[in-house]
Amino acid sequence: MHWVLHVDLDQFIAAVEVLRRPELAGLPVIVGGRGDPGERAVVSTASYEARAFGVGSGMPLRIAARKAPEAVILPVDAPAYLEASAEVMAELRAQPGAVVQVLGWDEAFVGVDTDSPEAYARRLQQAVLARTRLHCSVGIGDTLVRAKIATGFGKPRGVFRLTAANWDAVMGEHAVVDLWGVGPKVSKRLLALGIRTVAELAAAPADALTAEFGPRMGLWYRELGQGGSSAVVDDTPWVPRGHSRETTYQTDLADPAEIERAALALLDQVLDDVAEDGRGVIGLGLKVRYAPFTTKTFTKRIPETADRAVIVERARELIARIAPDRAVRLLGVRAEMTLPEDARDGRTPTRGAW
Repeated sequence: MHWVLHVDLDQFIAAVEVLRRPELAGLPVIVGGRGDPGERAVVSTASYEARAFGVGSGMPLRIAARKAPEAVILPVDAPAYLEASAEVMAELRAQPGAVVQVLGWDEAFVGVDTDSPEAYARRLQQAVLARTRLHCSVGIGDTLVRAKIATGFGKPRGVFRLTAANWDAVMGEHAVVDLWGVGPKVSKRLLALGIRTVAELAAAPADALTAEFGPRMGLWYRELGQGGSSAVVDDTPWVPRGHSRETTYQTDLADPAEIERAALALLDQVLDDVAEDGRGVIGLGLKVRYAPFTTKTFTKRIPETADRAVIVERARELIARIAPDRAVRLLGVRAEMTLPEDARDGRTPTRGAW
């Protein structure tokens, strides 16, 4: 029988750091920025010991340091994490009959035909541990959605099966925000329709959902409530849909001219990345975080072009939307690109902005 396994490395970045510094085992470890809580940066990951103090990914580093004053705070070392991730993914691909779809540094789907998915999952865990000394959790499902959600019930270092047979019993009373693909904003819109739980979403009238979210997304959200339908693990190499850069400034930017220069400097870096891909730009995005911590995102579709001057002029139109009387602590710029011809038939997964 065909199964989908979702492999998720436990506290991946923190675990890599502990492997490099065994004396940190069992201690609260926080990784973020340059490792200085006096600077503006956010937590990339926290060990389970640090999470016990309420520290979580995306939290400002200075707040994390207050919550866990005894924590060891380390700088981000992306090359080390990429190297460790590559080893994990290579081991997943080495498993008998495995089709592997990489989702990020620390997670992947594995499609496999087996009569005993739990036994396969345990062997996979042991293989990853033996090769990399990293622990992982495995969710087993009959769809991608169920496998992904199942992993959360198996953490840490566990295995959990979630299928059509136990979906309602396990997930029915959960809030819709617990579904993969439903964030806080969507859950609020669903709540306005009287939909609070996964079971209510699964049984929601299609016309109500399509009226609120459109014909495609409305039906997609209801399908999520039912546990998804696709069990296809796609090992086609990932093709980036765009490139982005962002910077948190240690001192707020207040002068509009200075803000424009900073945004255009980021755009310059993004367009260098785009040029290496050799594809045209079809959309632009600008993320602005005003002081103290309010974030706005502006987007714009543009006719396909590789002309740098044209792209810059379109970007200036987005920059002009930044509030002139508000200080800025973070800027992010993104360029969306056309897909290669062999990716336009939907065989290649793409990933969103930021």
